[in-house]
This record gives sequence, structure tokens and C-alpha cells, in this order.
Amino acid sequence: MLNFDFYNPTRIAFGKGKVAEIDKLVPAEARVLIVYGGTSAKKNGTLDEVKAALGGRYVEEFSGIEPNPTYETLMKAVAKIKANRLDYLLAVGGGSVIDGTKFVAAAVYAEGDPWEILLQRGANVKQAMPYGTVLTLPATGSEMNDGSVISRTETASGLHDKLYFTSEHVFPQFSVLDPSKSYTLPPRQLANGVVDAYTHIMEQYLTYPVEARVQDRFAEGLLQTLIEVGPKVLANPQDYDTQANFMWVATLALNGLIGSGVPSDWSTHMIGHEITALHGLDHAQTLAIILPTMLSLRRDVKRAKLLQYAERVWHISEGTEDARIEAAIQNTRAFFESLSVPTRLSAYNIGADAIPALLAQLESHGMVKLGEHQDVTLDKSREVLEASI
Repeated sequence: MLNFDFYNPTRIAFGKGKVAEIDKLVPAEARVLIVYGGTSAKKNGTLDEVKAALGGRYVEEFSGIEPNPTYETLMKAVAKIKANRLDYLLAVGGGSVIDGTKFVAAAVYAEGDPWEILLQRGANVKQAMPYGTVLTLPATGSEMNDGSVISRTETASGLHDKLYFTSEHVFPQFSVLDPSKSYTLPPRQLANGVVDAYTHIMEQYLTYPVEARVQDRFAEGLLQTLIEVGPKVLANPQDYDTQANFMWVATLALNGLIGSGVPSDWSTHMIGHEITALHGLDHAQTLAIILPTMLSLRRDVKRAKLLQYAERVWHISEGTEDARIEAAIQNTRAFFESLSVPTRLSAYNIGADAIPALLAQLESHGMVKLGEHQDVTLDKSREVLEASI
């Protein structure tokens, strides 16, 4: 097992009715900005519930955070905070709203151009506004980690950027996880959430063995749970137990536990970000496209873990090693497809003519040595994209 430091200060309030605990979790004197996306938080009553829990605190709202939160929109929130002397943030939504809130929290204190937070991957973040979250869409795990992905459409280069940053200063102080808040989500968002969580686990699990038995078994259990509950959450989204297991898996998939002491990949995510930036696909859709191909084309360097994955997650123990690996990869692709998330670029009307621009994006962002071995060069990325058509 590799050496590691694990730190996660986020308090989790899990279960029905937990929104009411916001009154105990947010300082009584706080001047709060509630940050959310579209109209769903209003329509399903969550926003009113949150405001009731905040009681007599001074509260303002900021809506309109996009599914891929943009720098341009988020800087409007920063301006509002500064103009109205707000000092506490409350994100109500899924990963995009929470990611956006993280950036806002850090950008308020930025010295110079706040976009440098993304360009420096968070290395220049020295402090951030305190904030909590009310999760309404299980998927990204952003409610219990220090990472954020932000898009920008207006750049000096003319490129559409989608970049990430991490900083221990942007962990949520608390996150309210009430599975009933996911009851009314449309099938597409639920399916995306399953794919997103699954791929988060795979990026940390399916690399190479380092005798991290605890992390491996933990990751395998989470993957098996997603395989079990994924179809059920789509078939019956108002089943509390199914939603509860789905929500907790998605949180555990990226709160640092299974990634501690093991190598991680993330090449699927980096390529996927560029597809979203240029073609507007949902984040999870890009992961469903790239992951199976990435596993297939890098099966030699991932051989030991692919065999372990085949046996422990998919219960494939017969046949040659190559046959077992192929079956596990095809099962992965079939699982995503069973959730109505297509796994080919062509299914989204993206052809080979799009590949040069995607490679140019990767190169411009320095994504030329990706993966656990830093062996996913631009040539390998080209291979993956071509095989994903």
C-alpha cells in the first residue's frame, strides 16, 4: 500500500427530515447566500424547506448555476457576495451546484484573476468562504470532497475550457443527504449519476495492485452495489432504500477513502472533460463513452486489476485470462447501455472529424501524459477517441 494522508472534515447529516438540522449547522449570525440551479429546487419544495430551516437569518438567493457551471455565471455570485457582505454559502443541488459553490467560496478571496485558481489547480487558494450543501442529485461526490470542475466559454485562446481544482479549504463544512430529495429526478439524471459514481470508483480502483486490500474490497463492494441498485433506482425512483444506498455509494465513491494509498488514473475524466467542453455532452455520457475503450486499449498495463475486477465484481472465473478481461469490459459497456447511456461517440452524432479539435484541447491544457503510469500520451488519446466512434 502506498503512503497517504487522509483528511475529510465534512459532517454528514443523512436521512429523512435532515434539512431541518441546518438550523444547528449554520452559524446563527450568518448572512447566507443560497446557491442553486434551475427551478426544480423551488418546484419540489426543497428551497422553501431550506429557507424555513435557516429561520431568521439574513438570506439571499443566487440561481442559474448550469449543469456544467461556468466561470462567467459564478463570478456574478462573487460580485453579489462582495456587494451585500454575505459570509456563508449554502449549495442546494447536485454536483454542478456544489462545484460552482466551491469556486465561488475560493474566488471571493482570490488575489488577482480568479481564473488562476483553475490554471493553478487550486495551489494558490489560501482561504475560502464557509459553506454547507443540501444534496439533491447523487453523482459526483462533491458533497464530501475538495474538488471542483468549472467551465469557461470566454478565454483569451478562444477555446472552451473545462478545468478542475482541488483545495482543502473548499471542503463543505456539512452536507445534508436526504434520499427523498432524489425522488423526482428524471431518468436521465439518475442514470448519469450511476455512471458518474461507477467511473469515479473505477478511476481509483482499476489501475495496478499495491496490496491495498481494504481499498480494493471497499471499491468492489461499491461497484457491486451500483450494479444492483442502478436499474432499481430507474425503475422505482421513489423507493427510499434504493435511493439511500445510491446516494451513499455516490458520496463514498469520491470522498477520499478508496483513493487513499492506491494509484489513480483519471485519464477517462480528462478526455471526457474536453468532449463536454466542445460538444456539450453530459459529463457522465462522456465517461460512458471513454471508460470501456480506455480499459480495452490499456488492458496490458491494467491486466492484473482487470482480472481481479472480472472475478470479484462480475463473477467471471472461467475461460482464458484474455477472455475474462474482454467479458468484464463488455459487461461494463453493457451496464452503461442498460441504463440508456450510449457508449459510442457516434450515438451523439460525433464523428472522427471531431478528434483533432479534442486533441488540441488536451494539448493546450497540458493533458499529454495521463493515467497512473503517465503513459496516456496524445497518441494514445487519439487511439482511444478513434476506437470510441
